[in-house]
Amino acid sequence: MSVSVKNLILFAVVFAMIPLIAQFQGWNAALFVLNMGLISAIMALGVNLQWGFAGLFNVGIMGFVALGGLAAVLVGMPVTPGAWQAGGFGIVASLFLGALTIGIAIIVAGRMAKGWTRSLVVFGILAVGFLVYRGLFDPSVEAVESIEPALTGYLGGLGLPVILAWPVGGLLAAGAAWIIGKTALGLRSDYLAIATLGIAEIIIAILKNEDWLSRGVKNVVGVPRPVPYEINLQNDPAFVERAAGFGVDAVTASTIYVKLLYCGLFAFVLVLLLWLAQQALNSPWGRMMRAIRDNEVAAEAMGKDVTARHLQVFILGSAICGIAGAMMTTLDGQLTPGTYQPLRFTFLVWVMVIVGGSGNNLGAVLGGLLIYLMWDQGETIGLQVMEWITAGMPDGSGVKAHLIESAAHMRLLTIGVLLLLVLRFSPRGLIPER
Repeated sequence: MSVSVKNLILFAVVFAMIPLIAQFQGWNAALFVLNMGLISAIMALGVNLQWGFAGLFNVGIMGFVALGGLAAVLVGMPVTPGAWQAGGFGIVASLFLGALTIGIAIIVAGRMAKGWTRSLVVFGILAVGFLVYRGLFDPSVEAVESIEPALTGYLGGLGLPVILAWPVGGLLAAGAAWIIGKTALGLRSDYLAIATLGIAEIIIAILKNEDWLSRGVKNVVGVPRPVPYEINLQNDPAFVERAAGFGVDAVTASTIYVKLLYCGLFAFVLVLLLWLAQQALNSPWGRMMRAIRDNEVAAEAMGKDVTARHLQVFILGSAICGIAGAMMTTLDGQLTPGTYQPLRFTFLVWVMVIVGGSGNNLGAVLGGLLIYLMWDQGETIGLQVMEWITAGMPDGSGVKAHLIESAAHMRLLTIGVLLLLVLRFSPRGLIPER
């Protein structure tokens, strides 16, 4: 069997599961799984650029995804009335003063000779700058967060078309990746993993606690969408008539129609990013990256700037994760910082890359689709299995109750078993690197 035929069969098997889910759970559930699978495939593609191309062990994926979600709020949400006048400009000014203080301290430290005098001067600059920063920042934040805190209590966004948030999410993640990469990419792989995980936790902690920016754990709801609202379609006589022609009620037809539109948008972005990743992989740059991944010492001996190339691919992969994060927040219609769990979902994205095939872009896409599908359906299938196992047990049995309550853990068991099977029978993934 040729490689292309095998790949086609693998994708056909995955996509065949969508109508199977629709058969038992309805098309709404099936299309939601497909949409989340497409977003997961984009995340896996970004991680594959970093790990598969360059061997960078990034465990801070959720931090970049969260920045993409923040972009959807900053771009798509309307400005909170009165927030900028109350304290928004003060917040911006205080952040600028904080950055300026750090910059001055760095310049002074670079120009003065080492010794106690330099240490005291730098400490004095930082101390004074910090006091001025807090003196302006704290009252400004308090003023913004006091504006109808039950509904807003934050600055809001720019009120632009939310689809612009997708590339902006990539830019935000890329900017953060540049800052992180300049400081952390010189670390050994295991230390790099620890550093990126810690930085992801910091990003998510900021989103959870800085209410003026993202409403924190109160969440931002009603994020605009690039597709119509279901209620508008249900009130459109032409749409209702078309739905009736297919024998479907307007409510069901509207939800399916909206999910299909999202599916088209997400598929377009995925195909575009996949094409760009393939072009990069087959270019001289891609061959250089793989050479660096396989032997950094030899690549350096050939005159390649390994650190600069690592920074490039780290930024590119993180930007793709940021785009995926903006897409996910747009699909959900809300930003919920409390749901970004770095350890849990970072593990899931890494499983997607490993199962699909590290170093192969098509493999990353396949892994993203397959693993999210299994993750989403694992609990449902597990509950059905447990109900079948316990069908003969009497009601009120402690064993029966325990087994049914344990069905929620079946998704973890399912993913673990699938990962073990792939590692045993196809150690390089379902679509291995060529």
